[in-house]
Amino acid sequence: MPRHPLFVGAPALIVVDIQRGVAGDADRVGIRHMEGWEERIAKAEEIVSAARAARAPVVFLQEVHRRSGIDLGRELDGSEGLHCLEDDEATELWPSLRPLPTEALIVKRRYSGFMGTDLEIVLRGLGVSTLVLIGGLTDVCVHYTFVDAHQRDYHVRVVEDCVVGSSVARHEAALDAMEYLQAGARRTTREVVEAFASLPFSSSSVASGAAR
Repeated sequence: MPRHPLFVGAPALIVVDIQRGVAGDADRVGIRHMEGWEERIAKAEEIVSAARAARAPVVFLQEVHRRSGIDLGRELDGSEGLHCLEDDEATELWPSLRPLPTEALIVKRRYSGFMGTDLEIVLRGLGVSTLVLIGGLTDVCVHYTFVDAHQRDYHVRVVEDCVVGSSVARHEAALDAMEYLQAGARRTTREVVEAFASLPFSSSSVASGAAR
């Protein structure tokens, strides 16, 4: 199958569950993260800035569970411990990666950003057709959101150096699975930042045009 351009139609950046627990002890926050998350936080900040400069929509996802546990479902049947409880510091979004007043925050109770939320309504209202995913976990919430977006006929891109998995092996396996669904899905921070900068309303494009 042919590899599509990075953006097909209008893009939106989806920031998946970049929460304070990424920096916490796995036994305390309930989820293990592979090493290198600090570098990926910096890349996420760069990509969010690029999307905002391009006036592209940025949508934030946040996994939150009620303290009673009634909405955890089967999430504790695998390797994860109790995680993302409401009012816990670890559940808060990363301080430098939070929505502006004009941006959407979607609180979810399951791995996929689409399940039981109004994410699709928001995306349809924004009129976007390409979703760019960053955040974590590569093999869980990013992967599940990617698959649900794919099945809704969105073009989906995952920024492979700006997502973090529960382990390197599972991270790589999930990236491979996403690429299997959409050829060219795996992209880099540099590619995505340059693509946002090339959009008509990007401050970089405007400055370049003024210079000419």
